[in-house]
Amino acid sequence: MQVFYCAVIRLYYLAIVCVSLFNIKAKAWISGRKKLFEKLKKAVNQHSGIIWFHCASLGEFEQGRPVIEAYRKLNPEQKILLTFFSPSGYEIGKNYNGADWVFYLPLDTLKNVKCFLNIVNPQKVVFVKYEFWYNFLKVLHKNKVPVYLISAIFRNEQLFFKWYGGWYRNMLKYFTHIFVQDENSFLILNSINIKHVTIVGDTRFDRVFEIAANAKIIAEAKEFSEGFKVVVVGSAWYKDEEILIPYINNAPQNVKFIIAPHEINEADLSKTEKRITIPTVRFSKAKESDLNISRVLLIDNVGMLSSLYRYGYIAYIGGGFGKGIHNILEATVYGLPVFFGPNYKKFSEAVSLISEKGAFSVNTSKEIEQQFNELFKNEEYYQRTSKISKTFVEAGIGATGRIIERIK
Repeated sequence: MQVFYCAVIRLYYLAIVCVSLFNIKAKAWISGRKKLFEKLKKAVNQHSGIIWFHCASLGEFEQGRPVIEAYRKLNPEQKILLTFFSPSGYEIGKNYNGADWVFYLPLDTLKNVKCFLNIVNPQKVVFVKYEFWYNFLKVLHKNKVPVYLISAIFRNEQLFFKWYGGWYRNMLKYFTHIFVQDENSFLILNSINIKHVTIVGDTRFDRVFEIAANAKIIAEAKEFSEGFKVVVVGSAWYKDEEILIPYINNAPQNVKFIIAPHEINEADLSKTEKRITIPTVRFSKAKESDLNISRVLLIDNVGMLSSLYRYGYIAYIGGGFGKGIHNILEATVYGLPVFFGPNYKKFSEAVSLISEKGAFSVNTSKEIEQQFNELFKNEEYYQRTSKISKTFVEAGIGATGRIIERIK
């Protein structure tokens, strides 16, 4: 099985090389790893006692970030290395000042692993959520380096729990300790005799609470929203817009919309503008006069969405007509009732909030019209739903402290 795994890793690399000829993200994946070991060696320069955090992409970084920052406070002299697998994570995280160095993770071949670990020589390692790299885990275990998996979620359909998943199950034994988000993950790990597990919750609750406490004032959004009920649409895909735009074009006059698309590029932004028939302005071009007369503020930059939710009355979170929804907690921390498409069941926070009546799944424009308007018209219903949403986040805080207590 190890031979098969290594062959797949190499085939994956060849596929990325081929795709990079016409795909920007794949090209960034390749170019970001050029002379990686040379750059890493120059940066690390024989520092000792390094703690290494690894995140696959941006979502995992948001979960790992509270732990990184809490660890830094307790160990201000210790050097921190942060790595990413994907360009979407690296491009956002490369200027993160909570780590001493930020690099790409090299491909998981035995040669790369040995070279990387010889340079870094980490004192301990923290992987976030879904990172299971066989060669890294095996060599770290052999070298007796503590390796922690945090913010993990496990489900019955994963390979670890199949009758043919023995090789994958053995990887879990290489972790010193596994911190899971929920009881179900704990129970199914126990069912395959993985006992070094603790339920701590989701670190994203701590992260969004901190973001809300230090939210940036965005003058344009503040000016745009004053005196109106605002729907903030976060990380919207085309399918999300398909059911939202019919409502947007016919919404009550006292309702405005802030739309932050998932993909920020000229072609997609133009398509969205053409389908909206009410006055719309892009954030980058907004003047005071535009903000007063416009009813849609189209966000054409990256990085401010989590602060934009503070200006909302209701939030719609994209991704629910694709592989899965984006972060709903960034909105619920402000007490916003949240809506999303049907593909949410892999996200425990969405499942829980729906059961508590603080979130709603929608499939059609008609459902959006009915449920939005009910919240707009019925103040008592709105306040009750808003309180459920905000209380849900407050009750989930504390995972970071429970992890730090163990790994500090």
